[in-house]
Amino acid sequence: MSLEFRGPGVVPLTLYVNGHETHLQVEPRQTLLSVLREELGLTEAKHGCGMGTCGACTVILDGQTVYGCLTLAIDCDGSEVRTLEGLARGQELHPVQQAFIEHDAYQCGFCTPGQILSAVALLEANPRPTAEEVRQEMSGNLCRCGAYPNILSAVLAAGEREE
Repeated sequence: MSLEFRGPGVVPLTLYVNGHETHLQVEPRQTLLSVLREELGLTEAKHGCGMGTCGACTVILDGQTVYGCLTLAIDCDGSEVRTLEGLARGQELHPVQQAFIEHDAYQCGFCTPGQILSAVALLEANPRPTAEEVRQEMSGNLCRCGAYPNILSAVLAAGEREE
């Protein structure tokens, strides 16, 4: 894949965000997180640490979770990106979103989008994880409020619903 420069300091970028094809002109230094938030207005992915240690910026890129703050947007050309905004089907919440509500798996809500997307990716890869597998797979998402027991319960319950 070769990117062709168009104008001073920008390159064309095509992303498939939440099922919609999007064409942009971005600076090569822009992160996926900044493109999602600043160019597309999708603000559920949060800017936390900026170093890939908190998981607040987690999105699903071609089926895998990535930290949006560390991922260059130009490296995502042609990729499918899912954000929290794309999970619900109309008014019907995704099973993981519903489980987070039912199990009170959030406090302040800052980490919640990244937690939910990590849980979705986990359950898509492993619909019936053990508690230890959930802890391991979601260890890259920090919750400053300490809602970990409720998050674990929500993910396990969502896995049971997926059957």
